[in-house]
Amino acid sequence: MAELAFPYSQSNGGFANCPPLHHQPLAVVGVPWDGSVTNRPGARMAPQSIRTASLQLCDATHPVFDVSPLPWLGDAGNLTLPNASGLMAARAAIQAQAQPLLRHHHCVFLGGDHAITLPLLRAIHAQQGPVALLHFDAHCDTWEDHFGEPSGHGTWTREAIEEGLVSASHTVQVGLRSAAERSAREYVRDQGGLIYHARDLWGREGQQLDPLLQAVRERIGQRPVYLTLDIDCLDPAFAPGTGTPEPGGLSMSQLLYWVEGLSDLNWIGMDCVEVSPPYDHAELSSLAASTLVWSYLSGQAKRLQALRP
Repeated sequence: MAELAFPYSQSNGGFANCPPLHHQPLAVVGVPWDGSVTNRPGARMAPQSIRTASLQLCDATHPVFDVSPLPWLGDAGNLTLPNASGLMAARAAIQAQAQPLLRHHHCVFLGGDHAITLPLLRAIHAQQGPVALLHFDAHCDTWEDHFGEPSGHGTWTREAIEEGLVSASHTVQVGLRSAAERSAREYVRDQGGLIYHARDLWGREGQQLDPLLQAVRERIGQRPVYLTLDIDCLDPAFAPGTGTPEPGGLSMSQLLYWVEGLSDLNWIGMDCVEVSPPYDHAELSSLAASTLVWSYLSGQAKRLQALRP
């Protein structure tokens, strides 16, 4: 009798049922922190929820890239983070634990709220200096303070630019649409970067997005670039389980077109943040996140496949 291996019954807990991380070049890492959310909590539960949703990928062979990331992929589990010591302590722990992983692996981090991206960029900067940034989000995350506090999940982009972690002129934001005063909403553009608001994408699907993708490709070139993907860049119809949902966002097909279409950039890592399972419906947000992460990893696997002798 043939061996039965449906992923739900055979799961080892890794993303897409991949094995634990050892020497694989690609790594998935959970960052279960949501101590700086401003609306609905729960993102600390997302890493495992995204992993569970990813089990439906079965053999994980991508229909565009025609490759599975599984031969190159390992799951590092979750970072060990403080629960009661505040944001600064959490960020210090994230940076310290991320640095050795980034030194040996191409990492995808499963958040967690968006405050985790700043220490990840600090860890990357310590190894290779400022990088380009592609940032999908409903929110600009460039506020000068976090509702009276100095830092949070709505300030990290400004902080990353001010600290020189990313190159402002090679920072691109896509999907912005929330209420925001002009100084925050247009901060990245004022620093020389590029912004595509959600309204710029309304009515554009498939190849109609190609001029925008090409503009991003020309701006970033082959500079090392980091992808940070806040699930709330999607319209709540596609991702209701998130801390601060904003109507009028991207469709899942639009976002997949961006992720797949820009797979040729010089990616150095990714995070997917702000999935909040307690507010999800039918696992829509976790399914979206797992599909986007898998698509990104498949693009990286395609590159690794091309390097095989």
